[in-house]
Formats: sequence, structure tokens, C-alpha cells
Amino acid sequence: MPPDMDQLDSEIFESMGKLAEAMITKGEQVARRFGVPAFCLKALHELGSPMAMRDLGRRLHCDPSFVTAIADLMEKHGLARREAGTADRRIKNLVLTGAGMELREQVEREFMTLMPWRCLDDDERACLLSLIRKMIRAESGAEDGTAPPSPGAERAGEVSGTLVDAQPGG
Repeated sequence: MPPDMDQLDSEIFESMGKLAEAMITKGEQVARRFGVPAFCLKALHELGSPMAMRDLGRRLHCDPSFVTAIADLMEKHGLARREAGTADRRIKNLVLTGAGMELREQVEREFMTLMPWRCLDDDERACLLSLIRKMIRAESGAEDGTAPPSPGAERAGEVSGTLVDAQPGG
């Protein structure tokens, strides 16, 4: 790999880390403002409809005991309740209460206004989404059913001139 690509990859990696850190910080601020632990934000987001606790654990990538702690906390705050599954009563679903649904909407509305991509125009945001989805497909090996493309492979789609012309670190 040419040295300039090493530098570019390094800068992308560093910038992505800073972006992720900023988003986590904003999430923690929103959680504090609404009086819930930050780890509950993702659970609130995922619980758009009733969900088996084991499925929630898979989506959150966490241990079942942690999902139980989340459910306990959400029940304690009146945000969710456990219900037995209709097909199998051994399965416990977590269901948002009215207060939980209201909090979910408020948190997501506020969180979205704080996201860093809000400074981009609609075309840039669409381009960003396309690039993110492409990276996700490549990471999962789903791009045309093949392995991730090799470095320097032909680019698919267009990148806005604003993004191409952007200066590193700016």
C-alpha cells in the first residue's frame, strides 16, 4: 500500500474514532437530561414494538443477565413491563409503557438534532448514508455476495464534490 494511503487510512481511522466518541458523549448528555442511564437509550430505540428479551440481548450484543438488569431498571422507572409471550409463555417480552414510548420519542427527537451529520446538506447526507451502507455491506461480505473489495478497487456511486474537496482535519 502506498505511504499516502497509509496516512489517509490513519486519518480516516482517527476521524471515525473522534466522531464515535462525540456521538457517545452526546448520547450520555441526552441520557442524563432525561434521567436514564446511557445504556438504556439503545434499548429504548430497539423497543419500537414488543420484543423477546433474548432478541433484545442479541440486538444490544449483551449478556442475558444485562438484559434482565435493563428490564428491571426500565420497569422500576415505569418505562416498560414484561409480558409472557403469546405463543410460548416461557418467553418474556419487554413492552414499552405509554411513558416509555413517550420518552423514546423525546429522546430520539433530541438525539437526532445533535447528530454531527446535521451540518451537511441533503445531498451530502444522502452520500454519507450511501457510503456508510457500502462499508457495512463490505464488512459483512454482502457486496454482490463477495468478500470485501480490495484496496484501490473501482468506486461505486458518486461522492459529492464537497466531500472530495474537504481538507483533512477540517
